[in-house]
Amino acid sequence: MPPEWIWQIHYLDAVPVKDQRRLPRVPGWPPAKGSRLLINVVTVAITVVFAYIALSDIKLGQMWHALRTSDYWWLLPALIAFGLGNVARALRWRSLFTPGRRPPATTTMNAMMIGYFYNNILPARAGEAARVVVLRRRSPAPVVEIVGTVVLERMYDTLAILVIFFLATPWLPKVSWFGAAAVAAIVLALAIAIVAAVLVVYGDRSLRLLLRPLARLSPFSGERLEKTVVELAHGLSGLRNRRVAVEAALWTATAWMLTSLSAYLVSLAFHLHLPFASGILVAVAIGLGMILPSPPAAVGVFEGAVIIALNAYGLSKSLVLPYALVLHAVNFVPYVLAGAFLLHYNSRHPVKRPEEQAREDHVLAA
Repeated sequence: MPPEWIWQIHYLDAVPVKDQRRLPRVPGWPPAKGSRLLINVVTVAITVVFAYIALSDIKLGQMWHALRTSDYWWLLPALIAFGLGNVARALRWRSLFTPGRRPPATTTMNAMMIGYFYNNILPARAGEAARVVVLRRRSPAPVVEIVGTVVLERMYDTLAILVIFFLATPWLPKVSWFGAAAVAAIVLALAIAIVAAVLVVYGDRSLRLLLRPLARLSPFSGERLEKTVVELAHGLSGLRNRRVAVEAALWTATAWMLTSLSAYLVSLAFHLHLPFASGILVAVAIGLGMILPSPPAAVGVFEGAVIIALNAYGLSKSLVLPYALVLHAVNFVPYVLAGAFLLHYNSRHPVKRPEEQAREDHVLAA
């Protein structure tokens, strides 16, 4: 999430809804055109590379035969596993909040699905900002605390899929990117351990030192900065509270295993005769692929990641690509349908934050 997104979302706390039609730029922040251009160029390059991997040497007749002869009844249990995986992810996100400060589970699910909806129709993972805004609007959770939990989610996800990958290695075929994944897992684990140790030893002092440069910006001056430090400390409780960390880790592992099960069940529809471990390999490849900059719905990147994963089983691309396309639909259509429904529901059932209600009651009383 770019820095200006964090500031603009933080700005929502202080400005009434009627005055939020156009968020101002961050004072003193340089224009982001250059960085955005670089991200767009990298996104296009990655998409082209993965699309080439997915589409090269494809035999259309073999691909059409695979699509026509598949047993699509297997998609029903695959969708159920996929849905349960998203419930586990919503509960994981909620578990990252400090006990006693957690938003309702249904509200968390609402915000998460809208975030995934925008991730699938817009580039640059715009849904991460969208779900922060939705959860802030529909719960009393402070915006900085929410942002902290979202950042932790990405760390938990990346570390979890790498750990699951290594635990499943005895049942997996040899893959060329094992070494790179091992290095990434070690580096990430060390980084998390260092951050957690600093937070445990130094507590809020380390965050106060890190955020001190923000004091030069008017929205973070004085008491506002101190409040930001406290909220961020709560948002990062998954790094310093053992109970929160264990609960979040269990929900994360459950979510990824359900994702792996969904991928495996879709493979049964195409009669690929793969073991359950192939679903884990596919889930790991997709999860790592989603870290890269990608276009809306990760078109091309998703399919390329699946083909790279199943290449280890010696399957023809013409057989794997139909499977990848249908698996992508299983991972896309539910988000669009659920997100569109929840956007409509939220527009018809707005929720006022306590401070907004108090402000309106004060005006009416006067």
